Amino acid sequence: MNLPFKLFIAFIGLFVANSTFAQQIQDDFEGSGTIDNWFGDDCNIRVEVTNPQKKGINTSNKILEYKDLGGKYANVRFETQSNFDLTKNSKFSLKIYIPSIGLAGSQPNQVSLKLQDGRLTEPWSTQCEIIKPIQLDKWQLVSFDFKNDNYTNLNGNSLPPIQRRDLNRVVIQLNGEGNSDRVTAYIDDFIFEKSTFVEPVFNQLVWSDEFDTDGPINGSKWFHQTKLPASGSWYNGEIQHYTDRMDNAFVQNGILKVQAKRERYTSQGQTKQFTSARLNSKFAFKYGKVECRAKLPSGVGTWPAIWMLAKDINEDGAYWDNLGYGKLSWPACGEIDIMEHWGKNPNYIQSAMHTTSSHGGTVNKGGRFIATSTRSFHIYTLEWTAEKMKFMVDGIVHYIYQPTLKNADNWPFDKEFYMLLNFAIEPDIASSFTQDALELDYIRVYQQSNLSGNEVSEQKVRHYPNPVSNTMTIEWMASKGQNLQVSIFDAYAKRVLRPAFQVRNNAIVIENLKDLAQGIYLARVEIDGKVQSFKFVKE
Repeated sequence: MNLPFKLFIAFIGLFVANSTFAQQIQDDFEGSGTIDNWFGDDCNIRVEVTNPQKKGINTSNKILEYKDLGGKYANVRFETQSNFDLTKNSKFSLKIYIPSIGLAGSQPNQVSLKLQDGRLTEPWSTQCEIIKPIQLDKWQLVSFDFKNDNYTNLNGNSLPPIQRRDLNRVVIQLNGEGNSDRVTAYIDDFIFEKSTFVEPVFNQLVWSDEFDTDGPINGSKWFHQTKLPASGSWYNGEIQHYTDRMDNAFVQNGILKVQAKRERYTSQGQTKQFTSARLNSKFAFKYGKVECRAKLPSGVGTWPAIWMLAKDINEDGAYWDNLGYGKLSWPACGEIDIMEHWGKNPNYIQSAMHTTSSHGGTVNKGGRFIATSTRSFHIYTLEWTAEKMKFMVDGIVHYIYQPTLKNADNWPFDKEFYMLLNFAIEPDIASSFTQDALELDYIRVYQQSNLSGNEVSEQKVRHYPNPVSNTMTIEWMASKGQNLQVSIFDAYAKRVLRPAFQVRNNAIVIENLKDLAQGIYLARVEIDGKVQSFKFVKE
């Protein structure tokens, strides 16, 4: 049954939070907000009252309480002295909880944010509105972007909102207007922010493993983490041993298989009934895009993961800790979970963040169902900037982590992290399980082309001709030119050719490009363990 709700919010305030945000208006109702003149029309409101629903994504102490006792146009409102700038990277957001027990009526469950000119006699006459669906009985975060979201102008002659400079009032309305329905609701963490942050373009491939060579894992890129924690068992109740055997991690037909097996195995004085592998990358980086093409194991009790830990984690037996980098314990070091899948919740893919502010059963998580995650390969992606973490499957975003005010407790993500691949076994593993594998076709890390990473900037790689008909020459400097590899990818990041080539002095000569279709391609060249990528045109 759809139940009614209506609520209008408008607000005032302007401050410079830091160099990232040029305009931000916010109220967390804990006494530190920039909004000081909340006003209710035809309703009862109270600010900074005790949060009666401390759960889910909102465990803060204070909120705004709104009670509409049947007012036809009930609202809470206020205005800014400065007009809103709605150009690139500006948005409104809030957390809202609507208890179904406090509703009466049959209005649709939706929330709309309206922008008005409060100086007009009829401020609503030129308003612009965005409508979003909402759910009952749970805290949810709702955002409004007048540049990218669908909007409606009440006056058809009004300009698009991003071109307007006359809007200084915000109105939030739930479940329509013009009715006498009753409702109680709670609002928290209301924010408007105008960001000067420029989204980076991660166009430089700085590290990857294409898993081209059958046999053991590439020891120059991966480290087997096998040392048990002091307790004698891995964390989270896992019941497997991690080994450095090919039985548990190997490359076959261009695919890395991180394989868990039911078998009795004794190591470090402990006997367990399952084995698997936990791989640490010997590459660490700060900011960039991680892209993995993977197929997941299935069955109750299976728990594969593609994730990241800070290079400075103090964890005995981890690759970077062995090298002396360990300084911080978990979770203060930070953890980024790109993909986790629990076999007891089939095909639900989760991404999560673990920090001092929220860890273990963290509230900072999101996911979606991928019906074929255990039958087909899908692309799992993290985009990591100084502003936020964005998680995707096959290019579709399912979670963004973006604290408004960053500190050491919620954002230890301004340093280098490394990658982990593992396949854990939970105590409730199905009795029918014998073995299965987390399979990866590739894993790639991209950064902005002006970042150092591991690219071959000092080698001054150049290529010619461009466009290419059949033969392409790639030259380099300041390198021994050993361990050379070349791969060609199409516009969809699918490898289409690993060409044969000849080495002549400090040059690679490729002579078999005539069969490539016309179009734009990306060449990836690895020289002495360092990577350079560039685009070329096949004519």
